[in-house]
Amino acid sequence: MAQIKTKIELQYADKSVTQDELVSRAKAAYEADYGVKGVKNLELYVKPEENKAYYVVNNKMTGSIDL
Repeated sequence: MAQIKTKIELQYADKSVTQDELVSRAKAAYEADYGVKGVKNLELYVKPEENKAYYVVNNKMTGSIDL
């Protein structure tokens, strides 16, 4: 099965953030918070009402970033 190319952009209130921006910022926050490089698995949970995106890296390390 061929992979499809996707683009996700979250727009709310007066803000707009793309999937690529969220992934990049979450990876940077994880590396800064934990002092570890090497993201193999990244889950993002976006909560616009809290102005936050919560991340889980490698199925165990957690944190959040502001939108």
